[in-house]
Amino acid sequence: MENTGNPLVTLVTVNYNGLEHTRAFLDSLRKVSYKPIEIIVVDNASPNGVANLDQEYPEIKLIKSKENLGFAGGNNLGIREGKGKYFFLLNNDTECEPGFLEPMVELMESNPKIGIGSSRLIYYSQPDTLQYAGSTGINPYTGRGFAIGHGEKDNPEFHKSYQTQLAHGAAMMISRAALEKVGMMADLFFLYYEEVDFCERVKRGGFEIWYCGASLVLHKESMSVGKESPMKVYYLTRNRLMYTRRNTRGLQRILAVCFFYFFAFPKGILTYLKRKEFKLLASFWRGAIWNLFNHQIYYNEGLILK
Repeated sequence: MENTGNPLVTLVTVNYNGLEHTRAFLDSLRKVSYKPIEIIVVDNASPNGVANLDQEYPEIKLIKSKENLGFAGGNNLGIREGKGKYFFLLNNDTECEPGFLEPMVELMESNPKIGIGSSRLIYYSQPDTLQYAGSTGINPYTGRGFAIGHGEKDNPEFHKSYQTQLAHGAAMMISRAALEKVGMMADLFFLYYEEVDFCERVKRGGFEIWYCGASLVLHKESMSVGKESPMKVYYLTRNRLMYTRRNTRGLQRILAVCFFYFFAFPKGILTYLKRKEFKLLASFWRGAIWNLFNHQIYYNEGLILK
């Protein structure tokens, strides 16, 4: 491992039946200019396997999970094996610019209060269009959030760094200090909302979240799950309310739950009925009803990094 005086960065990605995209992701990392790095690929028990990926890319550490642990669980598995001062979690359906790491590390090193940094995300299929340039946060009553710059044309305004409310799970760097204090992501989410839940815990732990506009990552978006699949609808619905219950208290929580069941829930049912999307309707129903019978896990925090 090259000794440059720079802190070691551990890059972690999770693969699930996305070998083609994982290869493209790893090819982009071969052009990265920052040193030193270590690359950990976690295969989440892909039915299609990962062939001889670690022979094709001998620079990686390949971890084969015996079961599908979801986004949070898969990344946690990789984090446990990492040695870096910083952990950069990257979706396998991203491709990175050669110089994307230097500005992120510089930002993180400039302020020990920064627990998470997130890159500027651009759509791979529309390289002039932003997906993420920071976040206004999740509304505590509706459980919905908005990304700054989403759908807008990329311009120098978004190439700056500034404090933000939430990172984007497709490309976020986490300091070891933050992980050691607040623990890793809560794997009970399995898919969706786990990174925003983690961001809230990091902020409660006394850390800040920053957007780094000079760190550019291209995102292919939802290659593994699909644009709107029954699985996606189920977990988005289930976890939207679970996130709200974990991160609100008192009257605010009561109002948030009422908003969901008396407004969002009937609206969702009517929408899927109108579209005649009955499989998606069933998933939406299951995700909503799940929350009525599962209460004991709402305060279960993430696993501690030892």
